This record gives sequence, structure tokens and C-alpha cells, in this order.
Amino acid sequence: MSDVAVRAASRLASLRVLLRSEGLDGVVVPRSDEYLGEYVPACAERLAWISGFTGSAGIAIILDTRAAVFSDGRYITQMHDQVDDALWDCQHITEASPRDWLAIHAPKRAKIGYDPRVISRAVRDGLASPDIELIPTPYNLIDAIWTDRPAAPSASARVHPLEFAGESSAAKRGALAGDMVSAGWDAVVISDTTSVAWLLNIRGTDVPCTPVVLSSALLYRDAQVDLFIAPEKITDDVRVWLGNDITIRTPAQLPAALAALSGKTVAADPIATPVWFAQTLEAAGATVVDANDPCALPRARKNLVEQEGARKAHLRDAVAVCKFLHWLVSHAVGSTEMDTAARLTAFRAEAPEFRDESFETISAVGSNGAIMHYRVTPELNRAIGPDMVYLVDSGGQYADGTTDITRTIWTGPGTPSAELKAAFTRVLKGNLLLGRVIFPDGVAGHALDTLARFSLWQARLDFDHGTGHGVGSYLSVHEGPQRISKAFSSVPLAPGMILSNEPGYYRPGSFGIRLETLLMVSEPEPGPDGKSFLSFETLTLAPFDKQLIDPDILGPEDTDALDSYHAHVLETVGPHLSDEIRSWLAHACSPINRK
Repeated sequence: MSDVAVRAASRLASLRVLLRSEGLDGVVVPRSDEYLGEYVPACAERLAWISGFTGSAGIAIILDTRAAVFSDGRYITQMHDQVDDALWDCQHITEASPRDWLAIHAPKRAKIGYDPRVISRAVRDGLASPDIELIPTPYNLIDAIWTDRPAAPSASARVHPLEFAGESSAAKRGALAGDMVSAGWDAVVISDTTSVAWLLNIRGTDVPCTPVVLSSALLYRDAQVDLFIAPEKITDDVRVWLGNDITIRTPAQLPAALAALSGKTVAADPIATPVWFAQTLEAAGATVVDANDPCALPRARKNLVEQEGARKAHLRDAVAVCKFLHWLVSHAVGSTEMDTAARLTAFRAEAPEFRDESFETISAVGSNGAIMHYRVTPELNRAIGPDMVYLVDSGGQYADGTTDITRTIWTGPGTPSAELKAAFTRVLKGNLLLGRVIFPDGVAGHALDTLARFSLWQARLDFDHGTGHGVGSYLSVHEGPQRISKAFSSVPLAPGMILSNEPGYYRPGSFGIRLETLLMVSEPEPGPDGKSFLSFETLTLAPFDKQLIDPDILGPEDTDALDSYHAHVLETVGPHLSDEIRSWLAHACSPINRK
């Protein structure tokens, strides 16, 4: 048995000893921290520590003699690669829910522990059944056995100035407070770090790739805020920036602040807030109201300053990506996945406004591209050879915006197979069709999802992930509540929202294709009958690889759309490139030749 396998078995054994001492039959370990964010600091990577699975979405259940890890379609291949199947069951969460797994494998009336500080009420309730007793634990069981757990991040918060935010914190808080008064709420729990960052116009570096500072807040009906944060993170300039309506409190003072709301009505998002908040408030005698995070929708609807910032950030990003794509022509073959990822980051870092990647670059060649959220490591690092499919999904965090782009490249010099070109072209058709759709005001993203899949479906192909996620403004690259997905959404798409457009196709063991651009919902325009219609502005500016296109499958309308897009890319990005790279871009963006 390898050292890794021995260590994994030892950790499970230690946890099971602790379970027995606590009188528990099992424990739930989500991939989330006390703020339920997608990205977590190293000290909160509890799921990865106990199971080995490093995906950004997942949950584990450990019983006395059996354990399972659950994730969605983006991570199934990765999970099977990372998790020891001698110790764990690997489950697709939409095909085998944690609740159903518990019903089969847990003893009747099993006592299953969970840390209420790192799990939402919605997730907890999704585990509940008459035969299971869910028990909140007074401490996190993983932390109790994680002896070399990393320290919590200690970097200071940063001011996010009005030239990028576009609206003051006082104006944001005032608008939300007015809504609270109308709803009859005395306070709102804000535990999402991106909501805190948006509301107070601050940023940070506490988690990878997402510029937030670990903190939570209580917003009151008078527009004042209690901010719960390690005091050392608040520098003098941030203290002045926040103003007198923001009271700095330590995280240890949060229970007392919640207890002080006895008799009050407090709103909390059952999906975005740890269930501990509701439990603590109810125990103190407060009335807890389920409500969506009040920051989520206004945060998603970018104001005019943020919209212009997004355009500037995407142009800046396009310059870097075009330099990279030009570099690939002569350097891809012979490089490795890690080499190319580092080279792309270096091109982005040439811009003074660059702050970080918006997520860890997916740099995947050949069969690795079929792993939707593949992450290259020194152990997995693969060389790029001739006549291979190379997929690169990456993004940048800039002071004025967040980017996310995927391109799939043929390394040459040979000709790709007809099958490969057909799959690529059908993915491209979905991207182009979704990007040019005009739709009625009030339509939610699920109504548009089929557009991205239609051509693939005609060939009996599909992809097992959403078509589009929301994107923040120098915030999370995965932002709600807007989305484009098969799953129903009650949130209509609205002007200023930014979403990804990323259909794909993945052939396990062979290749992966994904083509992603970011779209911004435009202002409504009236139709002939007076009804308002919306459309998308494409923010991403980079060519698609014409080597992989079959013009006959593409069709004339798609060809016109592609040629128009490429002409716009050349006109917009070309002036910012050297003569050599601009010449390459002119060729890459030249019109498609149809037979």
C-alpha cells in the first residue's frame, strides 16, 4: 500500500474513533467553509483532507464501515482519479443523492453528525429522513483530528474605490434598508463573503482567485452594519473608507450579536447561510424569515461603471489571450500543460491592472480535456504533441472586472478527423446561436439552455454541465443568482447581468471540447407590439480555431455570425498588438470559406 493510501486510511480510522466517542454513527463533511463560498482557504479544505477529492463542489458521508463522496457531472472523472475506491464510494450526486445513500447504508435511526457552521439549512434538510437523526456537533470533527491544519489567512482588507464600484456603500445599504423596512425585517444575515465585499466596497485576498476577505455581517433596517472580521484585517484606510455606520466586531462576538436580536425579525438565505445562524437566532427568541440574499440580485445587475469596467477588462484580457494563442502556434508542441498555463498567466500579468487568475487555469491536452474541471499538477503534467486537441479554460481578475474564456485548439500540423471537426462545429454552433438570441424581457436562463445544445442533440451528443454561470465584477467568477442551465431558474435575465456561454463535448479517454465566451445582457428594446426584448453583448474577444470547423455543418447563418464576430475581434484587439501578432490575428479572423 502506498504512503498516500496509508495516510488516507489512517485519517478515516481516526475520524471513526472520534465518531464512536461522540456516540455518532456517521458524519457529513461538505466542501464548504463558514461562509459557504465556492473557494475556501487551505485551512477549510476539510473534504480534500479526509477524502483526497479537490473539486470545488462536493460532500462526503462517513459511516462506521463505509464512506462516500458525492459531486456533480463536472467532477466525476476527477473524483474517480483522486479518491481511493477501496475506501470510498464515488457517487454522481444527481444519480445517487446523499439522502438515498444514507437510507441504504446507514443503520435505522442512525445519529449522523454535522457542523452547522459549514452547512446550509437547504443542504441539511436535503439529508433529512424519518430514519435518520441529524445532530449538530459543537465543534468540527475534522478539525479535531487535523493536527497540521494550516493557519487562517491574515491578509488585510482592501478598498474597492468608486471608480470601479460605481456606487457607494451608503447608497447600496440605503436601498436594501428600504426594502427591509417594507418587508418588516429588523436585520439581515449576510454570510456570503462576496456579498459583504459588494455591499461595503471592499476586497481581499483570503481565498484563491476570488478577491474577498473572510467576514460576515448583520445589516440593520437603519442601514447600519455590524461587520464580523478579524480586527487586524482592518487597516486605517479601510476603517476610514467604511465610515461610522459600520461597526467592526470580532467573529467571537457574533453569538452575542445574534442573541441581542431576541424578539426581532431577521432574514437569512436558507441556501447561502450556514444553518447555525438560524439555530442560534431561534434559540435566542428571534423570528427567522427565509429570504434570498438581498445583495445577490443587485450585485448581479452591474451598474454602468461596472459594465464599462467589464468591457475594459475583457479587452485587456483579449490582448493577453491573443498573444498566447499566437505563441501556441510555434510553442505548443514540446511544451507541457503546466508550461502553457504559466505562459498564459505571464501574458495577463503584463497588464498593470491584473490582480490574479479568476480560477486555476484548466490546461488540458488529449484525454485530460475530457475531465471537465481538470487541474494539472506536477504528477499529472502532460506533454503537448502534434495533432492533439488542447483545451485551455482560464480567466483573470482585474481591478475593473473578471474574465473567463475557453478555447479549444488543434496543435497540427496534420488535419483533424471529420468526427472531431463535426463535434467542435456543433459546440461552436451552440455558442453562436446562444450569443445572438433575442428574447423577451422576463425570461430566465433555463428557457435559453436548449439553444446551446440543439446542434449537439441532433447528433445525439450532449454535455453534463450548465451552459452559463453568472460572473462578478472583480468578484467571484461563479456568481448567482443568474444562470443558463437545464435546471429551472426563477430569476429572469436582466440588463447588466454577465453570464458565461460555454457549451462543450467530452469524449472520455480521448478529448474534450469547450468554447466559452462571456455575455452581458443589454438594455431592453421594444418589439413591434411594444413588448420589451433583450439581447446579449459578447464581451470576450478571441478567435476560434478555424482548423476544427466544418463549414458545411456550420451553416450560413452561423458562418455570418462567426465572420462578424471575428471581424469585431480583429478591429477591436488588433490595434493593441504588435505587427507580427496582428498579422496572425488577421489570418485567424479571416472569413470562413464555404464550399
